[in-house]
Amino acid sequence: MDAVGAVGTVGAVGAVGTVGAVDAVGAVDAVGTVDAVGTVDARPVVRETFQEPVQFEYIGLLHSETFTMKRAGQKVMAGTEAPGTSQTSKKQKTNLYGSGFGESDLCTSMDWGSLPHHVILRVFQFLTLVDRARASSVCRRWNEVFHIPDLWRRFEFELSQPATSYLKSTHPDLIQQIIKRHADHLQYVSFKVDSSTESAEAACDILSQLVNCSIKTLGLISTAKPSFMNVSKAHFASALTVVFVNSKSLSSIKIDDTPLDDPSLKVLVANNSDTLKLLKMSSCPHVSPAGILCVADQCHGLKELALNYYILSDELLLALSSEKHVDLEHLRIDVVSENPRQVQFHTIKKQSWDALIKHSPKVNIVMYFFLYEDEFDAFFREETPVTHLYFGRAVSKAMLGRIGMNCPRLIELVVCANGLQPLDDELIQIAERCKNLTAMGLGECEVTCRGFIEFVKMCGGRLTQLSIMEEVLIPDSDYSLDRLHLEVSKHLGRMWFPDMMPTW
Repeated sequence: MDAVGAVGTVGAVGAVGTVGAVDAVGAVDAVGTVDAVGTVDARPVVRETFQEPVQFEYIGLLHSETFTMKRAGQKVMAGTEAPGTSQTSKKQKTNLYGSGFGESDLCTSMDWGSLPHHVILRVFQFLTLVDRARASSVCRRWNEVFHIPDLWRRFEFELSQPATSYLKSTHPDLIQQIIKRHADHLQYVSFKVDSSTESAEAACDILSQLVNCSIKTLGLISTAKPSFMNVSKAHFASALTVVFVNSKSLSSIKIDDTPLDDPSLKVLVANNSDTLKLLKMSSCPHVSPAGILCVADQCHGLKELALNYYILSDELLLALSSEKHVDLEHLRIDVVSENPRQVQFHTIKKQSWDALIKHSPKVNIVMYFFLYEDEFDAFFREETPVTHLYFGRAVSKAMLGRIGMNCPRLIELVVCANGLQPLDDELIQIAERCKNLTAMGLGECEVTCRGFIEFVKMCGGRLTQLSIMEEVLIPDSDYSLDRLHLEVSKHLGRMWFPDMMPTW
């Protein structure tokens, strides 16, 4: 370990566990270059010294340690030779650098404590939190830079139960230090939790303590099952209210799969209607059509919205199309059957879609379907301006036929499964009428080689993404699989092969 004055053994940051002895950060050679952490050049290294003992604060230490540097009447020299460094190489390096620099220049070039704050800050911005914490122990100036607010604008809290999760949890000491010292600096905050209710409740507890913050973006992420749904509505609403009331410049909120409700949305609108630009709230069952309509009516700067189909309404589309509202850029709609074959899906009027497209002609409308084949009756009976379609379950030939007839803005189509009926006619119709189609993916479907080649021929080079499993393609008398890839490659203008199922 490199000697830094009279430095003791330092524990690593608690968020990553315990590391033994920490090498000096940034051992310096004569020309001012910084070697990797822990590498020590054979030449003497001058370190900054202090008249009085200095205590450095590590954030999130498993075991907090204090170390001091004392004036020894002259500059402290660390002359420890790195293992494996020979006298010959040492002499060569000394001659090399000594020829260009005097001894005073050498000392000056290695006075890292005198670097301007903005230079150190720039370097720190490229380091991880762990490396910044280690570097902050070099000298007082580096420790001061470690706490500059610009380094604490963005933070992701990871919360998990060690016994049941692979997710590494943010150390509790680090969480408390952030709340105590840097809460008012946080602007971009996210919480990543595992499948346990305890982790979701811990995230809500942290949110409740962010009373002095001014958050701009907030994200709640469940890495497995939606654990926030197990938190009581009162606890979750109380935590969100703290953030919504104290943060007056929220622009982006991602809170899918949470017990968000209408009263919480009203608090959000009352405090952030002028700044909100993105709201993702898919699978929030406690939000009603009236609740999301309140957001659209008041938040005229909203550009991106994600929600479930059951709260999509004609009134909502018209509100998003008002003169006061900015152009909508992205609308994601999840169509999910919560109670299979027991829900009657409503139909959105063509006039409402037309109003939205007239107001926001470049909007991307993305729809994810997780329905059974007999639940599609309400969709695509009239022209629908959808641009991206994803079917997570089987979809009928009739449904694909309606897509070809009534989705002229379609850009991407992904079909997970269809059955055992060839889709030649449906694909050809889609290629003919959907002039903007650039991406296609087919899973458990069937298409003849002839029909597939005709589809690709009609789309041509604009089909930039084409993912088809080899098992989907049915050889016929005209085309084998070997010949098919050559024909498809010719029409696409690039080499193409069908995807193959891996063999384990």
